[in-house]
Amino acid sequence: MPIRRLPPDLINRIAAGEVVERPASAVKELIENALDAGATSVEVQADGGGLTRILIADDGSGIPPDELPLAVERHATSKLRPGEDGDYDLLRIATLGFRGEALPSIGSVARLSIQSRAKGQADAHAILVDAGAVGAVQPSAFPGPHGARVEVRDLFYATPARLKFMKSDRAEALAITEELKRQAMAHEAVSFTLDLDGRRTLRLPAEQAGAEGRLARLSAIMGREFSDNALELDQEREGVRLTGFAGLPTYNRGNAAHQYLFVNGRPVRDRLLQGALRAAYADFLARDRHPLAALYIELDPGLVDVNVHPAKAEVRFRDPGLVRGLIIGALRHALAAAGHRAATTVAGQALGSFREGGWAPPPPAAGFSAWRGGGWTPQPAAAAAAILPGLAEVSARAEPAWEAAWQPQAHAAPGMAEQGAPTAAVFDPLDYPLGAARAQVHETYIVAQTRDGMVIVDQHAAHERLVYEQMKAQMDAGGVARQALLLPEVVELDAAEAERVVARAAELEALGLVVESFGPGAVLVREVPALLGETDAAGLVRDIADDLAENGQALALKERLAEVCSTMACHGSVRAGRRLNAAEMNALLRQMEATPHSGQCNHGRPTYVELKLADIERLFGRR
Repeated sequence: MPIRRLPPDLINRIAAGEVVERPASAVKELIENALDAGATSVEVQADGGGLTRILIADDGSGIPPDELPLAVERHATSKLRPGEDGDYDLLRIATLGFRGEALPSIGSVARLSIQSRAKGQADAHAILVDAGAVGAVQPSAFPGPHGARVEVRDLFYATPARLKFMKSDRAEALAITEELKRQAMAHEAVSFTLDLDGRRTLRLPAEQAGAEGRLARLSAIMGREFSDNALELDQEREGVRLTGFAGLPTYNRGNAAHQYLFVNGRPVRDRLLQGALRAAYADFLARDRHPLAALYIELDPGLVDVNVHPAKAEVRFRDPGLVRGLIIGALRHALAAAGHRAATTVAGQALGSFREGGWAPPPPAAGFSAWRGGGWTPQPAAAAAAILPGLAEVSARAEPAWEAAWQPQAHAAPGMAEQGAPTAAVFDPLDYPLGAARAQVHETYIVAQTRDGMVIVDQHAAHERLVYEQMKAQMDAGGVARQALLLPEVVELDAAEAERVVARAAELEALGLVVESFGPGAVLVREVPALLGETDAAGLVRDIADDLAENGQALALKERLAEVCSTMACHGSVRAGRRLNAAEMNALLRQMEATPHSGQCNHGRPTYVELKLADIERLFGRR
């Protein structure tokens, strides 16, 4: 068959399919144009799921009348400027849009109307485009001092085949809502409103720029509870800065829909984010639970390529390992700083309120440890290293006999009684963050009284976390014990997978897996981690190869080791149904205060629930 040149209108319709996949794509492109124009207010209206009508109104700089015909011409844009040498630099994109395709693509498949008054001009003008046919520029009315109003009617009417693939009006409206939310999360200083079929469904007033305003915007979109259960992130490494907020492990969801990544103010979808979140939360969440997070990356535009796809929803980092490591490191740092804090949705106001400078701990009892950085650190005294009766590990601080533990003389400042000076104030155990144990219910739950409420602790879940953290520390200190295979196993992979696995041989060996190259497309396994016991070495190596291809790290092995530690901790912990005496219960509470991440067990479930006195009073109608 002979080669033919396609007509321009057909070329435009084909190209429009890459840029405008559905109504939400058109909304995204038009909002980005408004933001690039410096808008501080963006109003969106959509009827019939956006297929009948879309209107985007903004108060940006507007478009001069002589530039309106250029605005709807393909590959015409104001956002790319030639350098001193006359070349256009596509590697340093500083705007959201830059391809000059959005307006002509929409105009080629719909009826497009643009009204605009440029800043500093008295008159407004409009231009119409109908299925690619461009009309003349004409005077028009415009309600504001400057800005633009872009209206799209009968989207895809010029391409009936594409129209058949659209989902229901409700599904398309939800997609528009999600797109507007992502844009609003990226630009907290801009106000957004959304009307669907004449009904106001979203109103987001402008917030002050910065972390405080960003958290307020995120809470308005992700739920009011997010602000109470979010950890702030602010880390920088080699010119790449990461800010944002991530949820506590106990504040999680059943899918990854509430995980957002923004690069230089651009909402993007990147598998790097999911892999980094999975690695950072591996010790705290079950595989079927997902954290909430909104992460913002700022870096030199030359270090990221945004010209990957016409939809501009994907980016490529020059050094993805640096970005991934920064995300994981910042998340782990924030999780460690959270200490015992658990989500307010399940555990009330947890120990996150006891921050440096905000709460002074009571003086420790004789032989007890000192309070540093939000936890009790053990003293080298023999009593502090003693194994508590009936528990499986060394306590962070020892509990003396219950009858004598809280005698006034046990808490006096050293030497004061001998000098005849006034004795120190008696320390009340109610002032401990988790209070004093008062009872055990059903041999499973410890009930403790605090100064302003009560705490209910799941003894098995809490002790499981304590044992798990101790096992992790031992593994980090002594390395992972290895078990040599009687017959080394050959694992067949494709050449690229085998090369990736062998390139990480040193890292895998530190985790207890010894591999070496066995010719092209094969890996020889000589030793496996002893913790795994009888294991499928071939399946493990293949999982590692998949992780290296997707995430750049051998998460499969780390997760299997963590899972084994978690299982061992589960079986080695105080079981539900085990009766504890008062000293053991209080020792468990003190260890929880001294152990990071003790607010949740290894599966992401809360280990304790706190009820304030006001909450209890409401139950009985006292408030």
